Amino acid sequence: MCPGIDRLPVAGSRGLFVKRFIIITVFLILLALVCVGIVGFNFMRDAGIKQYFATMKPPAATVSTVIVKPSEWTPGVEAIGTVNAVRGVDLTVETSGIVKNILFHANQKVATDAVLLQLDDAVEKADLVAQKAQAASDQAALTRAIELQRRGVGTDATLDAARAAADASAAQVNKLQAVLDQKQLSAPFGGTVGIPKIDIGQYLAPGNSVVTIQDLDTMRVDFTVPEQQLPLLKIGQTVKLGSSLADMSFAGSIRGIDPKIDPASRLVSIRGEVANPEGKLTPGQFVQIRVELPQENNVISVPQTAVTTSLYGDYVFVVVPAKPAEGAAATPAKPDDQKAATDKPAADAAKPQSDTSKPADNAAKPADAKPADAAQQPALAISQVFVKLGRRNNGMVEITEGLKDGDQVVTAGQNRLFNGMSVAVDNTIDPSKSANKEVQQ
Repeated sequence: MCPGIDRLPVAGSRGLFVKRFIIITVFLILLALVCVGIVGFNFMRDAGIKQYFATMKPPAATVSTVIVKPSEWTPGVEAIGTVNAVRGVDLTVETSGIVKNILFHANQKVATDAVLLQLDDAVEKADLVAQKAQAASDQAALTRAIELQRRGVGTDATLDAARAAADASAAQVNKLQAVLDQKQLSAPFGGTVGIPKIDIGQYLAPGNSVVTIQDLDTMRVDFTVPEQQLPLLKIGQTVKLGSSLADMSFAGSIRGIDPKIDPASRLVSIRGEVANPEGKLTPGQFVQIRVELPQENNVISVPQTAVTTSLYGDYVFVVVPAKPAEGAAATPAKPDDQKAATDKPAADAAKPQSDTSKPADNAAKPADAKPADAAQQPALAISQVFVKLGRRNNGMVEITEGLKDGDQVVTAGQNRLFNGMSVAVDNTIDPSKSANKEVQQ
């Protein structure tokens, strides 16, 4: 056989193998390049995102503020108490009997000694008539005995017996009259009666409650204060009270201070009196009480909404000028921007005069002035300042340490703030005022 003929298939298979190897190698190289490109792209993207967020300046938060100023402060002692009438009792009967007549109705104003209830008194009236007849007979016997004694025919013993019988009969008449009066229930003082608790024909025993009567013209308020505040109180001090601390519409004075401190609760009982001409206060009503103390001057105070409480203490946010960014002041303006700025006035001057004939009100719109005002305002930031709190009064809290006169304190919007954040001040709405005051203004 010919040797060249045997080598031809071997050479052809080697060439095919080399070709396949080259193709596979190129494919793997391309695949590696693609993988490296994807990984590199991801790394560059993540680095770009981190760089963007690291250098991104958060938008300024809108807040409302107040300027800290020394002001007058009226301290006080606050407590809760109960209102009662100066004169108020639950009326009861002294004797038993059947209800014959009810002479009042609910919420009626009655005078002193007015008859409110009548019990059946037929037996007592009959006994009184009989006793009056006996008293008249005994008085006549006493008169005869005195006449006989004057004539010298009567004895002293007979006169003494007649006098004793007459006195006993008169006393018995008074007794029966008192029993008869007990069949009537009268008002001990003028006031307003409540709802009747009895009905006609009902049998009443001594001590059964009939009705309550309250003198609503003057009320008393009873409350307690801690023993530490006892030296601050004295007789005659002004007391304000109402349904809440924001509505102290009634004023009175302290009338009594208990000289003894309760050893169990360490509280002192105080009693005040307040006029109630319109009858708005009701006995048993719950009220908020504030005893006014002498006024103080030059006290630093802020609205309670400005103070935030945390585990580390109480703090406020104070608005301060923002620190300029590094290199921001040294960056010159671009020539194109300067040119555009110088060309703008010329273009405005070349406008037709018909544009300038518009009303002045339309030319000076507030909306057009806002961007200029905003551009002129300096950049502001906030600084977190820890403070020490003192007394509270009428939505304000005393600051004993941490603030000074002239500080600008954030009163609303501080929940989303953090130290050093940029802010924009908007005091069009004052959240420290109640909604009622906003409506009145």
